[in-house]
Amino acid sequence: MTSGSRQEPGTAAWELLLPAASAPARSRGRSLQSALREAVRAGQLAPGTRLPSSRALAADLGVSRGLVTEAYEQLTAEGYLRSDRGAGTWVGGAVRKAAPGARDLAPRPVHARVDFIAGTPDLSLFPRAAWAAAHRGVLAELPHHALGYPDPRGLPRLRTALAELLVRRRGVVADPEAIIVCSGVAQATALLGFVLHARGVRTVGVEDPGSPQHGELFASAGVATVPVPVDDEGADIGVLREHGLRAVVTTPAHQFPLGIGYSARRRAGLLDWARSVDGLIIEDDYDGDFRYDRAPVGALQGLDPEHVAYTGSVSKSLAPGLRLGWLLVPESLTDEVVARKRMMDLGNPALDQALLARFVERGDYDRQLRRCQRAYRERRDALVAALDRHFPGTEVTGIAAGLHVIARLPGRWGPQEAFVRRAAAAGVALRPLSDYGSATGSGVCLVLGYAHLTPARIAEGMRLVAGAAQELDHARVQSTRR
Repeated sequence: MTSGSRQEPGTAAWELLLPAASAPARSRGRSLQSALREAVRAGQLAPGTRLPSSRALAADLGVSRGLVTEAYEQLTAEGYLRSDRGAGTWVGGAVRKAAPGARDLAPRPVHARVDFIAGTPDLSLFPRAAWAAAHRGVLAELPHHALGYPDPRGLPRLRTALAELLVRRRGVVADPEAIIVCSGVAQATALLGFVLHARGVRTVGVEDPGSPQHGELFASAGVATVPVPVDDEGADIGVLREHGLRAVVTTPAHQFPLGIGYSARRRAGLLDWARSVDGLIIEDDYDGDFRYDRAPVGALQGLDPEHVAYTGSVSKSLAPGLRLGWLLVPESLTDEVVARKRMMDLGNPALDQALLARFVERGDYDRQLRRCQRAYRERRDALVAALDRHFPGTEVTGIAAGLHVIARLPGRWGPQEAFVRRAAAAGVALRPLSDYGSATGSGVCLVLGYAHLTPARIAEGMRLVAGAAQELDHARVQSTRR
């Protein structure tokens, strides 16, 4: 069918545009153009549709002919309409119907009654009142020029506040000039990946088991990863030497996911390796502020800031949606990392940085950490108690810090795959340790996150898992009898 065979929309166009014709006189022309444009985008006026003459449409709408003529001319110039001399005005064919709406690709938890996902904070603990007060204070005091493009390293005020915080809480060597404010640990890792690649580094070591995200981030920078086994003291330094590596990502204060703290001997050995090859240790201090039963282990960076790049964020202490973190880099890498950061995004939002600086300076951040520690300690204790009640004999490790534990169930509850599948059928999502790297022994070994769950939800989840496990055990016994 040719466009010439289409019928005029007649009253249809009048109905679509009538609300715009009722707009105030000053904005009526813009409203008419907007309504006509949206009708074409939405497919209400299909390509090839012939529009009424400007005189006829103006009469239908009760507006001046000039407004309609101007709207036709504007949308013709934009490509929404086309006009053939002496043949009228038509809907153009260049426009495609708009998508029904914006999709939300944010990560979502699996559909389960209880999900023991690891590493997720309780977002209901976000300090809304204190954050709002800091926001009002910043807006009142922030000079106009501070809303321009920021220093790509971050606002000096925030870098100074972070330096004082990290020296006090994590024992780092923190020069504000060497701190780069980032969009979380993910961007910090990617920045280092690009800089290492530019320096000729093509392979980086990552802990095994460890966070799958590290490998993905380095791959985006063109850098491959080599799994480095982790034992009860930390990463295997022999593997670093065997593969000739000059860079490795570690979580020495609270290894993810095993939950161990690197031993003093392994920390010293790791630093010796870095010095001997002039290498780089990337220290991901993802939950360094959460310690319950022991004094915090100081950051590795404090022992050798020229061979350790230190990174952390507020994702666990405040909320991951804030996208605020930090990276302390050796002096030899600072200029390259800052140049890459400038090219990547011209710096983090100035208002958000000023807000976090005020939040830290006034002690609100320390108060938030104490609040979270109290809540998470209670939830950890609830999980340990529930495991002891429903699965006596379970070995629970990694409980002194962080937001998750490792639970090795007695052998009778295996095999692991069947155990996890049966729990899922009961509405509980579990993740085995094997999901995070090489398998570590036989039996059921789980990584159980608890920070985002209330004690009541933790108890409910473990009760459901126990019921599912008993059904599995009963079915196994019946099968054996047959």
